[in-house]
Amino acid sequence: MASMNFPAESGFDPRAFRAALGCFATGVTVITAQAEGQRVGVTANSFNSLSLTPPLILWSLLKTSSSYPVFEAASHFAVNILAHDQIELSNHFARRSDDKFAGIDVIEGQGGCLMLPETCATIQCARENILDGGDHWILIGRVTGFETSDSAPLLYHRGQYSLAQPHPQVAAG
Repeated sequence: MASMNFPAESGFDPRAFRAALGCFATGVTVITAQAEGQRVGVTANSFNSLSLTPPLILWSLLKTSSSYPVFEAASHFAVNILAHDQIELSNHFARRSDDKFAGIDVIEGQGGCLMLPETCATIQCARENILDGGDHWILIGRVTGFETSDSAPLLYHRGQYSLAQPHPQVAAG
């Protein structure tokens, strides 16, 4: 296994660290919320389960994000876990736009959270807490509802979209 060690005096290489983090395959989500007449949505792969009892999830948002004030003000948000065929939707919400919801169908869920159609799963959350996490805010949500489908998820690995498929050793055994 190749490794990159760096002496403390040489400094930290954030690009190399980001490449190392890219070795961990993640799902792709679009987190949505609305408050005070504004709707926001961001593509994020920083989503994780936190607790089953109580049901909690977490995700993180860059502190400089223009969407943060709405997420801070919103009582609820939705985690839309994208299906394998929703790359265009992922890219759409990853770009800056005056109205990211133009031409996008949404269903309003609990507390006004915004659910996207035809996703792999959607998790509705009441905002539980916001914590400082370095250059990101960590948002914790209490799960208030969820829906799933049979669609395969969209994955992100080493800087590109990927597909999930059964491992041959497991599929054969």
